[in-house]
Amino acid sequence: MDLIKAFTNEQLKKELPEVNVGDTIRVHNKIKEGTRERVQLFEGTVIAKHGGGISETFTVRRVAYGVGVEKTFPIHSPNVEKVDIIRHGKVRRAKLYYLRDRVGKASKVKERI
Repeated sequence: MDLIKAFTNEQLKKELPEVNVGDTIRVHNKIKEGTRERVQLFEGTVIAKHGGGISETFTVRRVAYGVGVEKTFPIHSPNVEKVDIIRHGKVRRAKLYYLRDRVGKASKVKERI
């Protein structure tokens, strides 16, 4: 059991981004295409956080070309290079799944001052 804990503690990132539900963020994600590597940005609203420790994830939602796209990123993944927080959202729920049914301005989250 101690070997598993030692291995997972070794894989944890030292500096974690302060990501909260409702925040609008920009995730810098490493993409491998054959032998090449590039960084792809994914900008959207955090609608959920899940888990803890090495398996902690957050789900980001955005609307691209009229279609809602959601991606789940592990916080401690080496492929998640950087997370920029653009604005903090004012929310009263832990999961914002109701945003899936909203269209246009109704799907916006107010900014926390």
